[in-house]
Amino acid sequence: MSKWKNSKQFTLDVLDKMPDSGMDYKTDPAAMSFKEQIHHIGSAIVGISQGYLMGGEPNFSIDVKTATKAQLADYVAKSYDYGAKAMASITVEQGKEVQDVFGNQASRNQVMALLMDHSTHHRGAAIAYLRSNGVEPPAFVGF
Repeated sequence: MSKWKNSKQFTLDVLDKMPDSGMDYKTDPAAMSFKEQIHHIGSAIVGISQGYLMGGEPNFSIDVKTATKAQLADYVAKSYDYGAKAMASITVEQGKEVQDVFGNQASRNQVMALLMDHSTHHRGAAIAYLRSNGVEPPAFVGF
């Protein structure tokens, strides 16, 4: 869980670094914008936790097209907290249970690792967007 909390804070720090003028920046017309990259981290945490980690109904949502940076930060924080709650509720035995996940057989423990990897992947893309806009990203803190 400490690694998960670190991921949450690092994602919020990356979001905070992007000036409002860069929120819709894309590296390519077909790519997600910076704002969409950050939103995707949160929405994937919620969707995957709900679908594969027995998470309950989330009591929050966001319209990414109209969201302000502050609203997006709130959404991402709530998404990480929602994921943490779902993960913490999984028993040792439930963690070992295998299910179909996007056409693959994976345990809930593997799904938890997927969430971390997925967040890291999209946060890394967002960091590249910062650099493309001349913004120094926050320093990585691994622990």
